[in-house]
Amino acid sequence: INPTSITIITLSIITGTIMTMSSSNWLMAWIGLELNMLAILPIISKPKTTRASEATIKYFLTQAIASAMMLLSSTTNAWQTGNWDIPELKNKFSTTIMTLSLMMKMGAAPIHFWLPEVLQGTTLQTALLITTWQKLAPISLMYMISNNIQPALLMSAGILSMIVGGLGGINQTQLRKTMAYSSINNLGWTIMIMALSPNLAVMNISIYIIMTTPIFLMMTNMSTKTLQNLTTTWTTSTTTTLSIALLMLSTSGLPPFTGFMPKMLALNELITQKLTTLATLAIMTSLFSLLFYLRIAYLIMVLTSPM
Repeated sequence: INPTSITIITLSIITGTIMTMSSSNWLMAWIGLELNMLAILPIISKPKTTRASEATIKYFLTQAIASAMMLLSSTTNAWQTGNWDIPELKNKFSTTIMTLSLMMKMGAAPIHFWLPEVLQGTTLQTALLITTWQKLAPISLMYMISNNIQPALLMSAGILSMIVGGLGGINQTQLRKTMAYSSINNLGWTIMIMALSPNLAVMNISIYIIMTTPIFLMMTNMSTKTLQNLTTTWTTSTTTTLSIALLMLSTSGLPPFTGFMPKMLALNELITQKLTTLATLAIMTSLFSLLFYLRIAYLIMVLTSPM
């Protein structure tokens, strides 16, 4: 892609997200999301492979359906209440449809099927963009309407995302798919705690983004795409390989790493609200994801590459 196109695409992606995050009107938020989606499509389809084309179409279709649901929800709400303001989403039907559309945009379970496939079909840099920057706009919208969403919907979606993210990542050998399931698992924590403490949810997603970014950048630097590649990276750069292992363990929420803090605060919040069963369920499901992170760390740290 030539420099002019790259500049236009980058500016569109940044503008779209900022527009959505700073707007107070549903139509402006929708326009921002559309701008963002249309700008990222050429980036996904940049590698001239059938996998990339397939990923682009899958991404486009899911995002377009989610946008249509979003428009339906906001229009219905405006028709009922005469108001286009984002925090004024009072209609129950509208709120449910809006929550589902935002979950679809982020790739949370049960509407997560597109995420691992799209990530597998793109480059590591694009995968980084989809798992971090592309989550900001939908999360900010969910944050703005969090008071109106039924807590039961958020909590059940959160737990489901944790289960899917944990179990889905266990049998993966492709690192991009593993990172996709890791993203779904982390979204589960974010969505679940959004019902009780939206600020904590924002902190959780921020820490996740801060930890995921260097993992993807180091994988890009060493061009590792599978677990098999990871076992041989010791020879090229020991420090980078060790850093990936530690960051993976941090993302899993293993104490004493940074990733443990938001999970501990979330569990603390759940127990304070007398939701002990939910807290127990959350801990149990996080063990699934810990399993595949530990496997990656074990492969990196313990096994020696074949001589």
